[in-house]
Amino acid sequence: MIASERGIELMDRLRMRTTLLIPLLLLSFGCTVVSLLVIRTIVQQQVRANLSSDLHHSVQTYQNLQHQRRELLSRESALLADLPSLKALMTARDTRTIEDAGVEFWKVSGSDLFALLDANGKLIAAYNRGYALDRYMVERGLGVCLRKPEEPMLLALDGRLYEISTQPLFFGDRARESQLGFVAVGYAIDGQVAREVSEAAAAEVVFAVKGKIVASTLNTALQKQLIAQANELLQSSAENKTIQLGTEDYLVASVHLAMPGKENDGIGTPQLIVLKSFEQATQLLHRVNRWVLALGLFALLAGTGMLIAISRTLTRPLETLVGGTRALAHGNFEYQLSENGAAEIRELSRAFERMRIELRRSQKELIDSERLATIGRMASSISHDLRHYLSAMYANAEFMNDGAIAQSERDELLLEVRSAVQGMTDLLDSLLLFTRTGRALYPEYESIALLIERSVSMVRSHPGTRDVKITLNGLSSLAAWVDAQKLGRAVYNLLLNACQAAKRGKSPASVTLSLHEDEQFIHIQIADNGLGVPESIRQTMFLPFISEGKESGIGLGLTLAQQIAQEHGGTINLEETAEEGTIFTIMLSKAALQALGAAIEKKSLQPRAPAHQ
Repeated sequence: MIASERGIELMDRLRMRTTLLIPLLLLSFGCTVVSLLVIRTIVQQQVRANLSSDLHHSVQTYQNLQHQRRELLSRESALLADLPSLKALMTARDTRTIEDAGVEFWKVSGSDLFALLDANGKLIAAYNRGYALDRYMVERGLGVCLRKPEEPMLLALDGRLYEISTQPLFFGDRARESQLGFVAVGYAIDGQVAREVSEAAAAEVVFAVKGKIVASTLNTALQKQLIAQANELLQSSAENKTIQLGTEDYLVASVHLAMPGKENDGIGTPQLIVLKSFEQATQLLHRVNRWVLALGLFALLAGTGMLIAISRTLTRPLETLVGGTRALAHGNFEYQLSENGAAEIRELSRAFERMRIELRRSQKELIDSERLATIGRMASSISHDLRHYLSAMYANAEFMNDGAIAQSERDELLLEVRSAVQGMTDLLDSLLLFTRTGRALYPEYESIALLIERSVSMVRSHPGTRDVKITLNGLSSLAAWVDAQKLGRAVYNLLLNACQAAKRGKSPASVTLSLHEDEQFIHIQIADNGLGVPESIRQTMFLPFISEGKESGIGLGLTLAQQIAQEHGGTINLEETAEEGTIFTIMLSKAALQALGAAIEKKSLQPRAPAHQ
């Protein structure tokens, strides 16, 4: 639940273009990846199918070659069986004579194996290339061949594989059935034959018998790996199996080469194993993958560019509209809106333009109305206060003109006249300072304590602060770059307001002014024990012409104090207010005051232009 809410919040913070692009890019990327996987799977399947077909053709190729070799072998053995000299030799019936004379016939035949047997199938003489074969194994193997004479077959003898053809020897006409014996001619299936088959089949070739390799185009190390990994493969037929030899993968097929009915007597069934390497197919697959990946990346980049262009076409007018809204929020009515985009967006821009024109007209009317209302409030307040002071002065002057009043009464009337004059002076000074706020400061490196003492002295001389106890705490030798006249006025206004508020309290009026500092700010704190700031004006008390509970005053004291503090890089905070009192604090940033001083020092160091003669 929390994760989904966070996802919704994240989507809310995304811009419209990003929200539009992310699904489109994910869709494009997903389609590209799926296409790549589909193409890769199809290519892999096709490659495997091609290799399987090549294996099948390789086996057929060997079978065709074997058929041709068998026909040649049968003809050769038949020619030898028809030789009169060989028939005459077999009539000798002497084993030694036949063995000695048979060598010549073996040499003439050029075969790898040559044997002569009597009519009962008993071996008389046997000759072969290489080390001599075991006679018992030769007789036993040839005995299997004699079951179907004149039909060539493969025969494993003593770890070697031979293609053997046997032919009967007859005395005279074959029809008389005067059989002298048998002649057997065979050619070895060795490495040379394996290489010929490998070249014709374009694959690696292995001949095996009873799990042992008798001829192969594989090197010795790979032969050992084949025996170790594919023992089951060497024992039985298999098709389209995958094995790894060395660093290459091979697709393997194996077939039995014995003729039907010949796999018995423990001789063993010869087996042809064809191995098709995946290397070329893998290289092709890698090339296909690279091309597909390159095309996929190109399609993704092209799609991304198109999506960005489309999204920009859709969202740029909206961004312009958002910019116009922000400009309007900051009071800028001159921001130019775009006329591009879809019809709905253009209609929205025109509606926004009409709204902006209406708002500008309404704002102008409101400003004019507010200006007139402000001038009216200020004129009413000033006229009221001035009329009050003038009336007091006029009445007191008439009383003083009466010669019958005592001197003590005259002194009190004079004090009231002075109070009225002081009130008018404060009023005029506040108006004058209010019109000058925002202008350049004239900072000097001034003692804050001295500035406060001057302000306190002015407040104490004010008639409205009589009977108010003013206490100063923490005054020290702290000094800073300030506009002493303006900052003193701010302290004066706050202190005067505090005294007037304290006099309206229930306890004896008292005001405490404290000065202290920390690492970042200078704090001038003014606390009184009055009735506190009314709830009705706490949010607006720093606005001009806001006043509550005063017999006189136009409500500029706090406004001027706040503006002066802000000009010095500080502020005024209402920290606490209650029925027992109020605390205002002027907070001045040391960094801002140091910047004022640095600006003054820099200005004073600039060379002056020479005077003209």
